[in-house]
Amino acid sequence: MTRVTPAEWSEHRAMWVGYPSHPEVWEQNLDPARAEVAALGRALAGPGGERVRLFVRGDEAEADARARLRDVASVEFVRGQFGDVWLRDTGPIFVQDGEEARPAAVGFRFNGWGGKYVLEDDDSVAEQLAAASGSPLVRVEAVVEGGALDHDGAGTILTTRQCLLNPNRENGWTEAEAEAVLAEALGARRVFWLGDGLVNDHTDGHVDNLARFVAPGVVACPVGWGADDPNAAVYDETARLLKTMRNERGAPLTVSRIASPGRVEVDGAVVPASHMNFVIANKAVVAPLYGDERAGQLALDALASLFPEREVIGLPSLALLSGGGSFHCITPQEPA
Repeated sequence: MTRVTPAEWSEHRAMWVGYPSHPEVWEQNLDPARAEVAALGRALAGPGGERVRLFVRGDEAEADARARLRDVASVEFVRGQFGDVWLRDTGPIFVQDGEEARPAAVGFRFNGWGGKYVLEDDDSVAEQLAAASGSPLVRVEAVVEGGALDHDGAGTILTTRQCLLNPNRENGWTEAEAEAVLAEALGARRVFWLGDGLVNDHTDGHVDNLARFVAPGVVACPVGWGADDPNAAVYDETARLLKTMRNERGAPLTVSRIASPGRVEVDGAVVPASHMNFVIANKAVVAPLYGDERAGQLALDALASLFPEREVIGLPSLALLSGGGSFHCITPQEPA
């Protein structure tokens, strides 16, 4: 059986979005985070050309989401049970099987990012999203989060050793063992390994904060912004590694550098803010912004040059970031 994980820029039949539903988790940031997620949903359903499936938990959260998005026809409200909004990691990776490209949902084991945040019902999200989408669930007994992997649609996966080989995931995994699992589960034919991710990233270096395929053979990664960017050296090392990589024909990757947000702090601590956490929708690219207008505009301009056929939209994501992630972290896509 041939299995393919489509690139994110391929056509989608739907985009899932996790909606902040737990006051005890978000506390004072609940309302601002909901406003940011509603703005994201509006952008995806409007200029993004997506059918948005908004995943909500409980009567209060559903009523709040409906009030904010009542005028957006292409938003579907789906009730479910989950610990928090990070559906890219807790949900399945949607793939296509066989010559007929039948949809399937690959559900890896989820352990709360190495045991850091184990929340009730997060380990059942893959099953719920698969059922709601009508896709058969393919269970894989290995700990892998969707945000740890990026796909070019032709069998190449980009990931980091810091996360995928971390002892708090599959203890003792070698690169070869991880590659074998990715080959069987997701149709991977080649894995490009990067090193460390962003400072203070509780995901242990998810690649969707660090480097992303944006076209066949083209990868975007940040360049430091400001003299005190805490990740400047990590970005430069990532770019250096990417430039040594070759595709199956021996051609080097094209590496595009995009301005980072620079140093971003929440409550005095550096947080893993990244313009790489953008979402590629059917007709738009929606990128998170963190308050530095100049850095944000440079990032949006760079993305516009990489996605000339899509509208590029920048939206605030500081409240969402207070929970540990941004737009890409809450939006797994269903390929068409």
